[in-house]
Amino acid sequence: MLAVACVCLAGDFAHAVNIDVVGLFKDKAVLVIDGTRRVLTIADVSPEGVKLLAVESSYAVLEIAGKRAIHQLGQSGSVSSTFSSVPVTEVRIARDQIGMFHSQGSINGTAVRFLIDTGATSVALNGTQARRLGIDFKTQGKRVPIVTASGNTVGYVVTLDRVKVGGIELFGVEGVVLDGSEPREALLGMSFLGRLEMLNEGGLLRLRKK
Repeated sequence: MLAVACVCLAGDFAHAVNIDVVGLFKDKAVLVIDGTRRVLTIADVSPEGVKLLAVESSYAVLEIAGKRAIHQLGQSGSVSSTFSSVPVTEVRIARDQIGMFHSQGSINGTAVRFLIDTGATSVALNGTQARRLGIDFKTQGKRVPIVTASGNTVGYVVTLDRVKVGGIELFGVEGVVLDGSEPREALLGMSFLGRLEMLNEGGLLRLRKK
């Protein structure tokens, strides 16, 4: 879960405070403020003066220097004191409680929750997910044999028009659809990740356009 913001404060603050919202959980947010990791529960105020007001499944509400900002899940931006945003091209994803990297994103403009999987060659979907996204994989895809952990099966290679995670959107991304219940989660594989710079910092995965 991810939101990124750079907030420039006025008034008593003489310098810009850089804030990355790298994790959203029940009544809690994980922030990196000027390079220091902070875990705030609702109503907590960090030593830098950042207050957590609310956490929802798709956004967190922060108060800085008396101003409130809503940070959407998966949104990346540079936010001024008036909270108008411009896109950036780096996404930071925090490792979750079971040790995996998940992120909200979209395929062809439709919301998708991804499991980041560097072991997957392509962006991988099951048949139900593909149909929900309007992908006619049996007509438009190329039928190929697929080897999975469960054994051999058949997949369909397709081209995804747009795949987006945070502020990074790539076009013409290879995908593979397995007409069954696997994979249970949409996998963000190397057909997307391989076009980015990746830095795994243990608890934090950074993705950046090359």
